[in-house]
Amino acid sequence: MSKGRLFAALLAAATVALVVIGTVWPVPSAVAYAGGASLLRSSSTPEEAVANLGDEIRMQAWGKAYASLANKAQFTQPEFVHDLTGYYSSLRTYATVENFEVRPLHASADEAEIELKLHWSTVVGASVSTRDLHVIRNGDRWEPEWPIAKEPIVPPQVIPVNYLRWDVIYRGPGDDWGAQDVEAPHVRIVDMHPVERADGVVILGELLNEDVVPAYVSVSATLLSKSQSPIATEGSFDKISHLLLPKQVTPFLIKFPNVALSEVGSIRMTPLSALIAASADPVIEIENEQLHPAPGASLTGQLINQSGQIVNVAHVLGTFYDKTGQVVWVADEYIDRALLPQNPVPFEIHIPEDLARNVSSQRTVIATYSSGGAQ
Repeated sequence: MSKGRLFAALLAAATVALVVIGTVWPVPSAVAYAGGASLLRSSSTPEEAVANLGDEIRMQAWGKAYASLANKAQFTQPEFVHDLTGYYSSLRTYATVENFEVRPLHASADEAEIELKLHWSTVVGASVSTRDLHVIRNGDRWEPEWPIAKEPIVPPQVIPVNYLRWDVIYRGPGDDWGAQDVEAPHVRIVDMHPVERADGVVILGELLNEDVVPAYVSVSATLLSKSQSPIATEGSFDKISHLLLPKQVTPFLIKFPNVALSEVGSIRMTPLSALIAASADPVIEIENEQLHPAPGASLTGQLINQSGQIVNVAHVLGTFYDKTGQVVWVADEYIDRALLPQNPVPFEIHIPEDLARNVSSQRTVIATYSSGGAQ
């Protein structure tokens, strides 16, 4: 019993000592994350100045970040914040900087070029933005100039609206329409095959809405062993366009981590659909679409919002086919800025290097979300 009390006393004393040490001599990074100034850098080099700016952006210390800029007289603090987080609601609006990278590009005695790469954490995954900063010497300190990219101003105009729209009226509690409401739309899997990758098995395919009404769709897959016992069940969460208008096709990709294709005897697919109100607007046009071969295989292009409403989130899905028309890969990119009417926004979808040589053609699908709902 005395040994136990002695151990408890020593543990309590050690805890108090650590608390005192942490209070008197705090770790600099902890102080920084608590809202204090960055204690590790003095901005005596261009890299330190940009790293300080990156820390302040990560902490959302907008006032300190703006005050540290050499060219702040060229724009206001709200314009600086909106340049980083978006002028309109988008994925970037609610994102946070997870970490950042600083890479020197060029330097002389009084000025330098530094690349700042910000890694954002959004609700749909990671997003990266890169800015090349001009940094100038001011006495014994260096100050970065922020390359402000102001949002384009949409001129007053009238955009005629002429598009299909589907509304849904369900049976109310007092209505005698029979036992059931409108049945779910008919959807069908038109292509499906498994692919083995380094991190597991991937199910690729396409889903068709063969009905005359819009459908909210999803797909789940169950891998069965050679003895027909279930191995795992997964669904297509974001590698799919969930809203399909009549006769539209969406790709889907379902991942099964840590599963080998040799373990799989068969696959049970389950397409799901529900009737949903929808419209054919907004119309997103794709321009300058190009398929780039390896190395650095990718699909690039520009999205142009042809409607009169702001699209808060755009999801670009690329389906890649071989010469026989079979799906080789499905990849996507979320646009982290809002799409304004008539203003082009670039996109780039990366293709795995080992699959790029098999790609002969592609098809692109755009799913959108506006403050009024998904499209």
